[in-house]
Amino acid sequence: MPPAPLPQRDGVDPVRVRLPAGGPGATVRDHLVQRLSAGDGVVDGMFAAGLIVGADGRAVPADTPYAPGLFLWFHREPPAEVPVPFPLEIVHRDEHIVVVDKPHFLATTPRGAHVAQTALARLRRELGVPELGAAHRLDRLTAGLVLFTVRPEERGAYQTLFRDRLVHKEYEAVAPYDPGLELPRTVRSRIVKERGVLTAREVEGEPNALTRVELAEHRADGLGRYRLLPGTGQTHQLRVHMNALGVPILGDPLYPEVAAPVPAGDFRRPLQLLARILAFTDPVTGVAHRFTSGRALGAWSAYEDWAAGQ
Repeated sequence: MPPAPLPQRDGVDPVRVRLPAGGPGATVRDHLVQRLSAGDGVVDGMFAAGLIVGADGRAVPADTPYAPGLFLWFHREPPAEVPVPFPLEIVHRDEHIVVVDKPHFLATTPRGAHVAQTALARLRRELGVPELGAAHRLDRLTAGLVLFTVRPEERGAYQTLFRDRLVHKEYEAVAPYDPGLELPRTVRSRIVKERGVLTAREVEGEPNALTRVELAEHRADGLGRYRLLPGTGQTHQLRVHMNALGVPILGDPLYPEVAAPVPAGDFRRPLQLLARILAFTDPVTGVAHRFTSGRALGAWSAYEDWAAGQ
């Protein structure tokens, strides 16, 4: 695969498109109009401005015949984003990895409406490391520890740790306390997440999601602080399993019911879920790492302030 001929923009990589065999369209322009669903005017404007380039960095003419395997690069116009006004704390940094303590509301990597306001783009800008990459992802609404890699050639080794479940992860959550709920227990179920559907759901079938749920402590106001240890990494797994137990995590806009969308820039009442501990043996250096988040969940430390959106 040829290297990107365009530089990053504001910490964000250019979009790479490879024309597949049998793709629609007789020309490159026709294919991109259908594939990107951006409208004729947008794509035509990009071609006219010379913003779509090939592997040599030269602008590709709109009438270039369709050729399977051809690589194209371009930058999307970034969406209007409200800055996430919370710090991204660096927990550890060496020549191979960067571990950060991500705040709530900050996406890990560029996707959809969140591009420049992501942990990856912000770190690339702040650290001056354009080749920084994410070894895994944490939901935008979840706070806590995320591992990034410094060298692209080493990224696969760290990603393999997560794929092969060689990383010890512990989460903390605040949810209602149910004295009738027997804990600790291990929850096993099959979770599916369909494209275009906001929520994941449990279905019949072979379990693909495993979570150990422990009650760390509870108090008189009816809240509990839970320790969650995922054995798998399905989308929304911890949120789905806590909801299935009848103790949905506080601040969850999807479970048990999908809440109305909040305005951009509304950072009140964050989801009370935190990736507290990340531990693994470094596949490059052999060093045993164990990192702990320094963040506190607001609904536990100051419930009234969290409930009031302060």
